[in-house]
Amino acid sequence: MANKNIVRTVYKVSDFVSWQRSKSLILSPSFQRRSVWSPAAKSYFVDTVMKGLPVPIIFLRERTDLKTLEPQREVVDGQQRLRTLISFIDPKLLKDFKKGQDDFSVKKSHNPEVAGMTFDKLDEGIRQSILDYQFSVHVLQSDTEDTEILQIFARMNSTGMKLNDQELRNAEYLGVFKQLAYQLAYEQLGKWRGWGVFSETEIARMIEVEETSDLILTMLKGVHGKSQSAIDKLYADHEESFKSGNEVTRRFREVMETIDRTIGVNLKDLAFSKKPLFHTLFSFYYELMYGFGKSMERSTPKHVPSSVVKSIGTASRRIERGALPERLAKVLRGATGNLESRRLRLSFLRRIHKKR
Repeated sequence: MANKNIVRTVYKVSDFVSWQRSKSLILSPSFQRRSVWSPAAKSYFVDTVMKGLPVPIIFLRERTDLKTLEPQREVVDGQQRLRTLISFIDPKLLKDFKKGQDDFSVKKSHNPEVAGMTFDKLDEGIRQSILDYQFSVHVLQSDTEDTEILQIFARMNSTGMKLNDQELRNAEYLGVFKQLAYQLAYEQLGKWRGWGVFSETEIARMIEVEETSDLILTMLKGVHGKSQSAIDKLYADHEESFKSGNEVTRRFREVMETIDRTIGVNLKDLAFSKKPLFHTLFSFYYELMYGFGKSMERSTPKHVPSSVVKSIGTASRRIERGALPERLAKVLRGATGNLESRRLRLSFLRRIHKKR
């Protein structure tokens, strides 16, 4: 494949709408997949544009119709994004528009201020901001063949790492619980880093979001074995609503603040900065403050006694010295999240604290 001169530029949403209206935009060339986005995915994307947040690059191939001598722009990558916006702004511009398949509105969980509104009913300023939104666009030369395009995307896709469970979850779910889990995880970024619980690579790959989700499951269900399918179910069950969301948010923040207030940056030097043991630490604090098996109605947390810090310090030293029964030492050293291991870790911390 010869070296390709790719033009890097920006185009507004209004440019694509205009090209679609003039029939110079080709949304579905032969090598492009048909639109498969769900209504929730479309809603999430439109809200992203409304908020002016960045989205992936659009790839076009510019050609000239040799009969009409008019320019044509083939969408090499970005068909679903553009189709979503055009169907929201003016569905009549899509000749293959199918009601029930292509129509959608912004969901309340994504943007309650405009939920259910059609484009023409939006405030003038919001409509203008959507039309003025700029896509970063890479334009391929007209002589770029389909086979070369496929090679380009094969190279792009071959350099990526396999998606982990949370990255897959991020792509699949777009609802209320997902937004809450990501919000709570990102709010604690300074603590995650200061405590040394997650590496920068793990944060970049959303591992702290997965852990936050699992901690929320602990708040709801009590001590449990870690299961990707159980976390998936939590996201799926609360796509549309999460009645306990406000109280979960308040309690999660309160527990994290209490850990920070009582232990603070010293946590990074303790055994409990390791992910499996941090889960134990959070569970220990949550049990002291709220108790397991209680309803999620608003409640005042119980006071955490000052002796907790000494208990945690004692437990950390015993773990690091390995002065423990073999079975318990193995569980405390390991990273497994099965139910028995989590119960043993939490019981170990409870016993040490009870002796004070």
